[in-house]
Amino acid sequence: MKKITITFLTLLIAIAGIAQDISGSWNGKLGPLRVVLNIQKSDTGYNVTLDSPDQGAKGIPVSEFTYNNPDMHLQIDAIHAAYTGKYKTDSLTGTFTQGSKTLPLTFVRGTVEPVKHPQEPTLPLPYYSEDVTFENSQAHITLAGTLTLPKKTGSYPAVILITGSGQQNRDEELLGHKPFLIISDYLTRQGIAVLRYDDRGVAKSTGDFKSANSLDFANDVESAIAYLKTRKEIKQIGLMGHSEGGLIAPIVAARNKNVAFIVMLAGTGIRGDELLLKQTALILHAQGTPDSAITKINTTNKGAFDIIVNNDDDSTIKKDLTSYYKQLGEGNPEEEVKEMMRPWPWIKFFIKYDPTTSLRKVHCPVLAVNGEKDLQVPPKDNLPKIAAALKEAGNKDVTIKKYEGLNHLFQECKTGSPTEYARIEQTFSPLVLEDITKWIKIRTVH
Repeated sequence: MKKITITFLTLLIAIAGIAQDISGSWNGKLGPLRVVLNIQKSDTGYNVTLDSPDQGAKGIPVSEFTYNNPDMHLQIDAIHAAYTGKYKTDSLTGTFTQGSKTLPLTFVRGTVEPVKHPQEPTLPLPYYSEDVTFENSQAHITLAGTLTLPKKTGSYPAVILITGSGQQNRDEELLGHKPFLIISDYLTRQGIAVLRYDDRGVAKSTGDFKSANSLDFANDVESAIAYLKTRKEIKQIGLMGHSEGGLIAPIVAARNKNVAFIVMLAGTGIRGDELLLKQTALILHAQGTPDSAITKINTTNKGAFDIIVNNDDDSTIKKDLTSYYKQLGEGNPEEEVKEMMRPWPWIKFFIKYDPTTSLRKVHCPVLAVNGEKDLQVPPKDNLPKIAAALKEAGNKDVTIKKYEGLNHLFQECKTGSPTEYARIEQTFSPLVLEDITKWIKIRTVH
């Protein structure tokens, strides 16, 4: 769900004496993850950064680099990690340490080949595409996006795409994939118009992303609806949200009668604190973390989440969280609280919010789908809650489906771990695209 943003920052370290040339790109594997070490030589020393292609991280700053042939040491403060190794002509062999974990890591010379994404469309496109802007007057921001229509003239049902958590552009671009580009391309080729847009404060949209929560993003969606209602080419408007977007879509549909249908792609059905605990346990288990360590981590997390859930005043929450981490006697309490409260408006709302609150008020047709191997929004915990809430609403047009072998991004995968996302060529399952399109067409007037 949340994605890490890496700031490019490198440190020049002077290296005394004569040493063999270690500059260049080196790649290795840290468990299942590919890691790239970039060493650039200059007149005064070296510029050193680290990449994690499978996590979409590039240019991670190496805060300290020492090399006394053959011994090498890297300190990477940004991720609280270090690497100690020895240089040979064609390899760097050593150990990587992060927190309490120590893993062997060997680098060899060479770059990592980028993963191809064959589903991405190529020009010319067989449909009309227009860059558009629309206003959220309540928030005083301008949102920028792309509207695709089967043809420039005509009347079509439309879908507004709602991104998942984290700062996303109109393609919901992450880890080299562009899921919303693939979805919009497929739907438009099938006669359905699509509006996708950059999140507030991202790319060409104005506003402050970091000060917003899911309710603010729901207001942005309503602005998109209002804009489409001004377009003569659009006759029905539906919403399709992925992950957090699948939480936002019902919020909007529950209060806006202009929503003709919603599609929840890995949308949530349980409260945020419960979801985060389940997500953490599943992902850590897939990464081989011992059960005892997982239990300890989630016990700590639950204590912090309970403080947030049971309080509304921010100063009280901060005070209680600081005391809580001091009692645990681990790490730096102030830093722990600062890190947790960094995206505070978002995390506070998400942890406390129960999605069934809005789902119980949704009366338009709903399609809720999940991948069976989704470790971020596990289907066995979320789909039944979604179904029950919609039944309580008296909604008679509800379709719930779980797809075998698909992960949180709806890719065909092996384990469902987020570490696989970037390495998979497929961006979005063709089967799910086909099923979604058929479902929408049945529910729209042609």
